[in-house]
Amino acid sequence: MERLKSLFRKKEELEVEVAEKKPTVAVAEKKPEVPIGERNKEITISPITRLEGHGKICIFLNDEGNVEDAYFQTVELRGFERFCVGRPVEEVPRIVPRICGVCPWAHHLASTKAVDAVFNAEPPEAAKKLREMAYAAHYVHSHIAHFYALAGPDFVVGPTAAPAERNIVGVIGKVGLELGVEVIKHRSYAQRIQEIVGGKATHPVCGLPGGMSKAITEEERAEIEEKAKSNVDFAKKSLEILSDVVLKNKDYVDIIAGDTYYHETYYMGTVDKNDKVNFYDGMIKVVDPNGKEYAKFDVKDYLEYIGEAVLPWTYLKFPHLKGVGWKGLIDGPESGIYRVAPLARLNVASGMATDAAQAAYKQMYDFFGKKPVHNTLAFHWARVIELIYAAERCLELIQDPEITSKDIRGELGEPGEGVGSVEAPRGTLIHHYWADKDGIAKKLNIIVATGHNHGGMCMSVKKAAQSLIKNWQVNDGLLNMVEMAFRAYDPCLACATHTLPGEMPLEVSIYDEKGAIYQRLKR
Repeated sequence: MERLKSLFRKKEELEVEVAEKKPTVAVAEKKPEVPIGERNKEITISPITRLEGHGKICIFLNDEGNVEDAYFQTVELRGFERFCVGRPVEEVPRIVPRICGVCPWAHHLASTKAVDAVFNAEPPEAAKKLREMAYAAHYVHSHIAHFYALAGPDFVVGPTAAPAERNIVGVIGKVGLELGVEVIKHRSYAQRIQEIVGGKATHPVCGLPGGMSKAITEEERAEIEEKAKSNVDFAKKSLEILSDVVLKNKDYVDIIAGDTYYHETYYMGTVDKNDKVNFYDGMIKVVDPNGKEYAKFDVKDYLEYIGEAVLPWTYLKFPHLKGVGWKGLIDGPESGIYRVAPLARLNVASGMATDAAQAAYKQMYDFFGKKPVHNTLAFHWARVIELIYAAERCLELIQDPEITSKDIRGELGEPGEGVGSVEAPRGTLIHHYWADKDGIAKKLNIIVATGHNHGGMCMSVKKAAQSLIKNWQVNDGLLNMVEMAFRAYDPCLACATHTLPGEMPLEVSIYDEKGAIYQRLKR
């Protein structure tokens, strides 16, 4: 009870500590914080690193120095669903991209599809293709960033390497400056494609109810095609790097295929009419831990399948399958927890819709010898497969003769209620809007990918901590391996939660040369 009170208190105060590069171990409140290695029963990793947003991990040890419990804690408050109320609903697709600068296209298109539904508008085929093509470029941009900058340091540099080396600079130091240049170049190519179509590279404004704001010219199409071809080559090169650096390293393979990062859950993702992975449109499919189809539904019916549990120590809800029910943070067929994102999408689908991605898909499942794959770190492998698919799909669409059509806007009906979804790079994203007869937003509900994965991340962090921390043996490398448990999901807490005041409540701890607390400053 005292432990939950402690977590709840920190939630209410919206505390986010800013630590040095090396995480610190904190004991209970009003006692001095001391460096890693001392026998403290509470370990706090704050802030957690290499993710979008702010969070912390609290680990509690028993009298034997083993992990009794661990919490992945989100200590911010979401506000977008509230301050969009009262605005013209067609403005919402231009507002919600500001939820996050990492995945603005996902929010823009899910929102645009929701307002399509609000106005009962069917976009022309050319508009759908233009949206999907630009969105595929966004996937290239996002997946490159995660693979090289966020996940890469754990495998290229090493999970227990010095903290100062576990970053993109360390990755470039290992693989060479030339590859670093290629990473930046191809992210810029993807960014340029988004800018051409979206009006802005980061926060697009092109989506309108029933279509798009402008068509692309033949000159723009030719520029995109050139960049898309290069992105395909680079995506294939990324798979080679994964194979050479990770899959040929027995230690890494043992970590990936071992039990530390393993949970048997349900999975959710979007599939096209051929049951292949699709990021932009299709039916939402769920499979059980044995790979059997549990449900397939149109996003407008999501409330029949998804419930949301609330726990007192976090501002992020726990989506779960209504038909199974909320049983707490446990896995298995009796638990309603499901996972989304790259590995989930591959687990629910029968394959990929492009050639090179399909070959990579087959390679991964042949490696594990089973489907679904429950190994959490395989999310990284699946992400590279999706990188290839996104690059191939972008090229395929930009070569479609209809892509430059000027017929990009459909007719609008009377406003009402609408639901839209896409597969964000981090998983299934749902936007649900209610508008009055004048088209003014009355209510919004947004379920983001990181929300879907909340239960999985909490379970993964706890299991990793229990597997890695034994007999008081705690060090920076082990704590980083605990962080690897949530990093595989590529979480975006900026999407999932927001502080209403517009600033992050901050606490800075200053230590003396002996590691004792000297001064604490709060904003």
